[in-house]
Amino acid sequence: MVPHPPKRPDGDEQRVIPSAGSGHGPGRRAVLRGGLVAAAGIATTGAVAGCQAGSTGSSADASSRPAAAGPVTRASTITFRGARQAGVVTEPQPFAAFVGLDLPKGADRDTCQRLMGVWTDDIERLMAARGPLTDLEPELAQVPSRLTVTVGVGSGFYAAAGLVAHRPNWLAPLPRFGIDRLDPTWRQTDVVLQVRADSPVAVAHATRRLVVGADTLASQVWVQRGFREPLTETDAGLPFRNQFGQIDGTVQPATDGTHDPLLWIGADQQAPPKGLAGGSSMVIRRIAMNMDTWDRADRIARENAIGRRLDNGAPLTGTKPTDHPDLQAKDALGFPVIDDASHLRRAMPAAPHEHILRAPYSYDDPPAGTARTNTGLVFVAFQADPVRQFVPIQRRLAEADLMNIWTTPIGSSVYAVLPGAGSGETLGQALLS
Repeated sequence: MVPHPPKRPDGDEQRVIPSAGSGHGPGRRAVLRGGLVAAAGIATTGAVAGCQAGSTGSSADASSRPAAAGPVTRASTITFRGARQAGVVTEPQPFAAFVGLDLPKGADRDTCQRLMGVWTDDIERLMAARGPLTDLEPELAQVPSRLTVTVGVGSGFYAAAGLVAHRPNWLAPLPRFGIDRLDPTWRQTDVVLQVRADSPVAVAHATRRLVVGADTLASQVWVQRGFREPLTETDAGLPFRNQFGQIDGTVQPATDGTHDPLLWIGADQQAPPKGLAGGSSMVIRRIAMNMDTWDRADRIARENAIGRRLDNGAPLTGTKPTDHPDLQAKDALGFPVIDDASHLRRAMPAAPHEHILRAPYSYDDPPAGTARTNTGLVFVAFQADPVRQFVPIQRRLAEADLMNIWTTPIGSSVYAVLPGAGSGETLGQALLS
């Protein structure tokens, strides 16, 4: 039992992270001395009350949705505590960083418990617009920006914790698809952090603090940064538009509870794997986009490859994005209006369970050598079971999708998204107990 934390003079509580022996986290209080305590204390005043996100299977409530007028307000926070982690059904923020980390050699269950203890404390503070206790720049955390941090674990985490027998069958590398040209730079890691916010400052600061805070418990392998258009009154609810101009996410499962079994582990009333009830899975695919060859394709060729209009995302047989495509329609020459190899046709669900929640981000990194661009997609998908839901779709795309002319998957990883942490709990507590 953690003792009640002592009150500070400014009225905030100094959170005490249990010692390693308690199975929750290292005693980091020993490093807090003099000016460090004072600097951390700066971030504890003026915390903004949060709104619940991800606890019922619905998107974040009105305070984190697009504002009725003008741009989305940044003066809001999203609650960390709850049965489910934020950042899954939360309206995607415009800035994101995905950080893959590995556990150290010789890591065991105690290592995993201490890592989750440290991150639980730091994430809760950061999402409440407060700096972690070891933060020397807490002012960078004080502007509320709908920050969310979502933690996922890979098969290596299960191996280190001695829980291989409880690892879900789908928590393994995806099949090697024929279109894949995987770069080991973007390989599978033991754990992942998804950090998203309305502010790039908040994303950069939170990412830094969480990576540094995990020092000796996990080491950074890669960082994938991404961006997307911010939600405003003029495009509230508009799906993501990538750097090809293509709208991605026209068809999404509902996040109001209707499609819970497609998103949340255990929502189908089946016995979930140990410690994952209320969790999900995250697939991250890094996809390089050849902008130079895309630039040489005219608009007719582009829309034929996609199967949708570029201006509003409507199928070529419709006028609105929500129109159901007529796959039987023929043009004046007798050819299908929607090409048999179009992205729309190949990505369409062949069964009711073949739905995934897309949350992709674009990247535009500095080019190497003589290349003019280094642009692509950090494609992120959430689903209860990636083998059952994601893999069939990806197989059809790999077999015959005209968009493969311009895109190449170069990274692939799969993670179990841990359930949320209730009051007094740490992330992964049910799994690691």
